[in-house]
Amino acid sequence: MSNVSLPPRTAAVIPAAGRGLRLGPGAPKALRTLNGTPMLVHAVRAMAASNAVSLVVVVAPPDETAAVKSLLSDLVLPDRTEVAVVPGGANRQQSVRLGLDALPEDIGIVLVHDAARPLVPVDTVDAVVEAVRDGASAVVPALPLADTVKEVEPRPGGPEPVLSTPERARLRAVQTPQGFDRETLIRAHGTVADDGEGATDCAGLVERLGERVVVVPGHEEAFKVTRPLDLVLAEAVLARRRANDGF
Repeated sequence: MSNVSLPPRTAAVIPAAGRGLRLGPGAPKALRTLNGTPMLVHAVRAMAASNAVSLVVVVAPPDETAAVKSLLSDLVLPDRTEVAVVPGGANRQQSVRLGLDALPEDIGIVLVHDAARPLVPVDTVDAVVEAVRDGASAVVPALPLADTVKEVEPRPGGPEPVLSTPERARLRAVQTPQGFDRETLIRAHGTVADDGEGATDCAGLVERLGERVVVVPGHEEAFKVTRPLDLVLAEAVLARRRANDGF
């Protein structure tokens, strides 16, 4: 009998219950289409492209759960990858927690990925998983900032006084998927209160436990589709992939 232990199974949780109001009226953000295909489908495919991911849990808008299940039922994915759909909560933090509740016991690594980042390359996904396997409790992909950032005193509708200028070299723009040791992420969600709109970043919950979070290189194509102009950029990326790779 071999003494070599297999790596823990990895699951991806995709919170997709948000309405995405900044994209304008219409379907929930995750169901808006890119090249005729809902962003959610692109995101599920992106997670399933990693050999490490054996389960994708989609957390859908409660009133769209049946439609999302139908949408994903005929999706062609690698044989190793299962897909489950569960209804979401009132905010992102609640939805991620509901996704965690749906994971089987043999899952040891959890990725949390924004449905609104549909074009993340598989190399980024693999880099996050590998860092968790190497012992990190929490991992985020991120990019250096190109713009100077100012901290201001918020004053809606008027000029905002600048309070400070953080050192740009020390700043990173965080992306997803974020990767976690399962026990650490569950403990974070069970310890940090869900206040107001809840947390927008699972790594932030882990930081509040006092746990170390590490950064791996992100990718420019893992941008978040939030506004109408982002849809245009995402369509351009897909067009380039089709031209170069037959994607």
